[in-house]
Amino acid sequence: MKIVMILVLIAIILLLGFNVSIPLVNDLSAKNVEKHLMEITLPDNTQIVESLSKADKLVGNGNGMQYFGAILIRSEKTLDELSAYYSQKLADVVVKEQNTQKIQCVEHGELSFKTQITATEDYYIVYLFGSGNALFSELDIRGH
Repeated sequence: MKIVMILVLIAIILLLGFNVSIPLVNDLSAKNVEKHLMEITLPDNTQIVESLSKADKLVGNGNGMQYFGAILIRSEKTLDELSAYYSQKLADVVVKEQNTQKIQCVEHGELSFKTQITATEDYYIVYLFGSGNALFSELDIRGH
């Protein structure tokens, strides 16, 4: 009887540990996308104001997990100059003007910067959707 109880306890611990570890691994994958953006050398007259990451079902229809990383920058450069600069550094990076705290490219849920964004300053979002472990992506309930 003791062996059965021990086996049941081990099974419960493994099941709970697996359910907790899946979101943590996916969050780490999203954090790595953010980190990758942060490591890119900034253009002249540009500062990083804030950065964030999110692993979730953020865009599109159907099942699927996205790994999103973004930086909010303030720059004296134009949107075209920033887009050209970042596209040379990273293939799928997107640069857009950021006029509000809310991140517009997210279709499901809401994601916002903490920084108060004013129309008098030139804020831009630089973002990227990265990839993660396919198994953890499929098993994370947030992607369904």
